[in-house]
Formats: sequence, structure tokens, C-alpha cells
Amino acid sequence: MIYIKTDEEIELLRENNLLVSQTLAEVGRHIVPGVSTLELNRIGEEFIRSHGAVPAFLGYEGYPASLCISVNDKVVHGIPSSKEILKEGDIVSVDCGTFMKGFVGDSAYTFAVGEVDEEVRRLMDATKESLYKGTAQAKAGNRVGDVSAAVQEYAESFGYGVVRELEGHGLGRKMHEDPGVPNYGARGRGPLLKEGMVICIEPMITMGNKSIVFERDGWTVRTRDRKPAAHYEFAVAIRKDGPDVLTDFSIIEKAINN
Repeated sequence: MIYIKTDEEIELLRENNLLVSQTLAEVGRHIVPGVSTLELNRIGEEFIRSHGAVPAFLGYEGYPASLCISVNDKVVHGIPSSKEILKEGDIVSVDCGTFMKGFVGDSAYTFAVGEVDEEVRRLMDATKESLYKGTAQAKAGNRVGDVSAAVQEYAESFGYGVVRELEGHGLGRKMHEDPGVPNYGARGRGPLLKEGMVICIEPMITMGNKSIVFERDGWTVRTRDRKPAAHYEFAVAIRKDGPDVLTDFSIIEKAINN
């Protein structure tokens, strides 16, 4: 069932999603060679709790951490570990969720650890741009397939893989609501986007082919060919005059570029 949000509910969702952006910015400041992914998880959880929210991921269907931290060929759902130490040239996707005032925030951003190869940087840039292309289609009267196709067409124009098994979703009082928002599809197909819907658009794009594997921990998703993957995510409210992006990447980018 698709839930239509009131303006007041959308503002509560915006408040959560701005806190997610602020949390990602705080974590991003600490993404340097030598830091463990478990330490980044601690920083993120402390920041979320200090701002009156709780981590939405912690305990979700048994997930054991507050952030999903996925390094290099890990696509999504990487479990933070004291043994996983970031090094120069890595890329790390951090997915973060908050729960506050009855609603959820959810966003992801892929960070560079120091200087990364130009080929990897191009993957990151194209993945983020595919998110923007998809988001531009997130307006009342369009269909989910318009968003999906925009992401797929842009990413595949570079020869990148578009993961099929995982997708975006509706967002509200629960982290995963209807409709599902795939990163591939056909224009004019799928559920109708209506004023007041809130969706998460989250391209998961691979440098190689689109095939993935699920690790034995029950969470971590890797690329089958072990090539890098990038992941960015917006929460977007559907409006008649266009997308209302509840996430703010400028907060993150200001933090990591200073």
C-alpha cells in the first residue's frame, strides 16, 4: 500500500533526512586512511543519538550496526568491523538511517579515501549524476519507470552495471514502504507518482557487470567480478511542480571539501 503524506508529515521526514545528511557529513570528516569502519559506525551512532534520534538501521531485521559501510567491491549492507581499516584509494559507501518523531530518514553517499584512481572517480561521478537524472523525473504525473529508466540509461551509457536485485523504496513511518523504485525499467511503466508520496532513489552502480553475490553474513552484497561499486541515495517528496529533495548533499560536500 502506498501512503500519501501530509505537508506536516513531509516536514518531519525532511527533519529526519537533514539529520541523516548531517550525520553523513560528520562521518565523512573522519574518513581517512587508517580509520576502521567500526569507528565510523561509532561516530555516526553517537551523532544521531546526540541529536535526539535513534539509528533506524540498528536491529532492523537483525542488522547489527547503526550504519551500513561498504568498501570498494561491497555494493551495500557492509557490516562495520574493527578489522576493516580504510586505506588510501579506497571508496566507501555509507548508508545511514534515523528514526525521530515517528518518521524515518534514509540516505547514502560514497566517499573517496584520499586520492582515488581516475577510473574510480568517474564511476562515483556517474553514479551521483544518475541519481540526479532519476530525481528529475520524480514528479506528480510521471511513473516510477520514468525514474528507473533515467538512472539506467545514464549509468549504462558509460558501460557500467546497474544492480537489479536491490532497489529504492517508499519512505515514511517505516523505512521500506511501497512503491519499490528499481534502478532499471521502462518509461511510462510502474506505479503512478502522486503528490505527497515520498520515495528513496538509490542507484547502485558497478564498474564491471551487474552481477552480485550475497555474503555468508546474510547482509553484505559484493560485485561478483570484485570491481568497485558506488551508491548514492536521496529521499524525495513528490510534488506537482517537481521533486522536493529532502536530503541535502551540500552539507556533506561542504564538510569533506573543507
